[in-house]
Amino acid sequence: MNADLAGLSFSPLGDRALLLELGGDAGAATVKQIRAIAAFLSEQSLAGVLDLVPSLNTLGIHYDPEAWRDANGKQSPYEQLLQKIQDALTGLASLELADGDLYEVPVCYDDEYGEDLVSLARTKSLPVEQVIEIHCAPVYTVYMLGFAPGFVYLGQLDDRLVTPRRDTPRASVPAGSVAVANEYTGIYPAQLPGGWHIVGRTPLQLFDLSQDRPLLFGAGDRIRFVPISAGRFRELEGARQ
Repeated sequence: MNADLAGLSFSPLGDRALLLELGGDAGAATVKQIRAIAAFLSEQSLAGVLDLVPSLNTLGIHYDPEAWRDANGKQSPYEQLLQKIQDALTGLASLELADGDLYEVPVCYDDEYGEDLVSLARTKSLPVEQVIEIHCAPVYTVYMLGFAPGFVYLGQLDDRLVTPRRDTPRASVPAGSVAVANEYTGIYPAQLPGGWHIVGRTPLQLFDLSQDRPLLFGAGDRIRFVPISAGRFRELEGARQ
């Protein structure tokens, strides 16, 4: 292969999907490489491939096995598709990929929206204002979407805010809640159960089936959090309704 794909491995994921895994940690570089592979394979228009789902260090390739049925029965659909993908990847010259779109996401960090902000600040021995400043400083990358439609896993969270998930998950987390867990920050797209530490809330709607593009963000997009007041939050929320 022309590109540096050392550590690349493949395995079946049931009888209708193939899992491509790239070795190494699930950091920004690996996430970007997975997206580059997904973009390249998408351009190949492989027969029967229904969906490409990039994750932190894996790519799920969903396919119709009938499109890869061997009339002679010598190879399974998985084996045939795998060979085709491996052959295609020999033509991948580079794992470079342009950055995604940049979005500013308004977030209210007031007590009524950031239920865990004070306790997180106390745990980290930091003033609340500094936690907000640290959380808003980076330009995050959407590493992946998962767990629920529109839920974005954003990295890389500043080491000073890295914290394990809550010992006891909440049965209900409000839509738009901005939260942190481990080395990620994320946004709840709907009212959902969850065990992340809630630090604020955005009035933006991340998932809307009535729109031509239901997902507000995609893998690879970049996000910068912008603090807003409670009054501005209510104003933006009202304008959306």
